[in-house]
Amino acid sequence: MIGTDYIQSVLIMIGVVIIGVAVFQVVDMDQIYSDLREERPMLLNALMPAAMMAVFNNLLFGLGEVFHSNVWWSRAHAMRSTVGKKAYLLAGFSWLPIPVAAGFIALASGSLGINITSPDMVGPLVAANVLGKAGAVVVFMVFFCSLASSLDSLLASTADLITEDIYRKMINPSASGRKLRKISSWIVLGLGVVALIVCLPRIGTLATVLFFAGPLVGSTIWPVATGLYWKKANAYGAIMGMVLGTIVGLIAYFRLGWYTGALVGAAVSMITVVACTWLFPDNFNWQTLNETHEPGFPEREAALKD
Repeated sequence: MIGTDYIQSVLIMIGVVIIGVAVFQVVDMDQIYSDLREERPMLLNALMPAAMMAVFNNLLFGLGEVFHSNVWWSRAHAMRSTVGKKAYLLAGFSWLPIPVAAGFIALASGSLGINITSPDMVGPLVAANVLGKAGAVVVFMVFFCSLASSLDSLLASTADLITEDIYRKMINPSASGRKLRKISSWIVLGLGVVALIVCLPRIGTLATVLFFAGPLVGSTIWPVATGLYWKKANAYGAIMGMVLGTIVGLIAYFRLGWYTGALVGAAVSMITVVACTWLFPDNFNWQTLNETHEPGFPEREAALKD
């Protein structure tokens, strides 16, 4: 999984950079700035309230995605302690040019005279206008790799979560490594079928689906963070924080705008978690997270290595 994700990420970076360079050869920065100042001056105002809210909404959305998704946790636990920090730092800096190039491509659409009818169509329309059929191929490569990278990681991590936390701990604690691998394979197939069924009806564009999930992922930040680092945090506050943050965040998503969902959800979740911790402080025993004390753990580790 990590190997395919690496290849897909490299292809995404190459594709986005190719489109950005092609656009830069057609229009220069001075022309883009002049066109924006005349036609869309609000895009040059970094302190525009909606823009500021969108920035923090996206930051909290990304942070919540890391906190709630088993994709990141399973990879972190699979790495050696000396590798994890370096790997995540290198990956972050390597990915830094992608939002810069994507933003430049979007800002250049006005200078190219392209009528953008949907935010999801900015990249394809600009690439097709600048590179023609080759641009369509590049965009297809970028979108396919981004979707495939996310899907295979989510399927694998969800299967790992169900196998370890549900099957091994609740159903069959004495399962061998070979049995766990077999069960995990069937779970991956089942999740793939369920995901396909869910995607059959068209429920919106990729952007709307992502930002609709913003309150759900944003409301997990404080419950997970306090659960890891605050001994007095309690389970009831974490659950209430996620539930209330999701509900109020979705209300803000529909009533105020897509750029408020994750922001409002994270804020409500934070207030709820802190208030519940202050009113009903707990005294968590960190040793309950140490699985090496479980009976039979060395035997299962040996079976997994086989």
